[in-house]
Amino acid sequence: MAIPVALCFLMVGESLADHLMSQLIRVVGSLNMDLVVQVPHQPIPGETVLGSDYITYPGGKGANQAVAAARAGGQVQMWGAIGSDGFGHSLRENLQQNGVDTEQLQTFPGPSGLALITVDPSGQNRIVVSPGANGRYTPEHLPPFTPAALLLLQLEIPLPTVLAVAEQAFAQGIPILLNPAPIQPLPGSLLRQVRYLVLNESEAAQLTQLPIETSAQALIAAQRLQEQGIPSVMITLGGAGLVWVDGVEKGYLPAYRVPVVDTTAAGDGFCGALAAGLVAGGSLKQALRFASAAAALAVTRAGAQPSLAHRAEIEAFLAEQRYF
Repeated sequence: MAIPVALCFLMVGESLADHLMSQLIRVVGSLNMDLVVQVPHQPIPGETVLGSDYITYPGGKGANQAVAAARAGGQVQMWGAIGSDGFGHSLRENLQQNGVDTEQLQTFPGPSGLALITVDPSGQNRIVVSPGANGRYTPEHLPPFTPAALLLLQLEIPLPTVLAVAEQAFAQGIPILLNPAPIQPLPGSLLRQVRYLVLNESEAAQLTQLPIETSAQALIAAQRLQEQGIPSVMITLGGAGLVWVDGVEKGYLPAYRVPVVDTTAAGDGFCGALAAGLVAGGSLKQALRFASAAAALAVTRAGAQPSLAHRAEIEAFLAEQRYF
């Protein structure tokens, strides 16, 4: 008789449910429908620019990272809120099609989150977000917190909700990966609960009040953040790569060279793949290499979630690289 693969890895005395929870990535965050328009250049204040027909893509930093983690091989559960509109139905269905558990995803009366995105020929984007249901996802809507391998958070839902879910995870000893975007002032109590902090250079500059124009300056900022009690800090530098520090080592990883089409979900692809890599049991350096490859693949395609890479693609891409 064939034995299910999951059962082959059970430890003595461990139930299947316990084993599945030990691999679970729980994402608590936003879900948006993205309306994307290609423009010849980004408008300046007061300027009207004619763009392409708009295209709708499922998005939101929380949902993007959930899909990225699932495509990268993770077992993923999404907590958050959608509206009662047609966009909400599409957002839930899209997560399910990507293998994300939506049992705890709530529906509120009214509109879902919406993002208005313009993308110029260089692939750079500008984004305006209307929170919709995301803005009404307050702490009283959180389900009872159950075990998980990793909690993945961003800041597109109310900060009190982020603080409440982080406190519950920390109390249970569940590692927290925080992507503090969009950036805002954060209490030290939250930062001290975070195991992995992933942020870009502008977010790091705002949190540390340090200039970040080079990888050396980014490394100094990462060390400054680590001094606030965060074990592992990673600062992404776009096309210049990333730096990281943790209790074992610090380092720099150059970016993979790829043609850039759209940078919209590069950071989310990185965070989701990093979560999947960490839960899979590899070292931080291995997980960073895996996540960097996922981000590189994401910028070669248009849209947020449509650009996110699957595990087989990431592994094939890495097999072709010559460094790190």
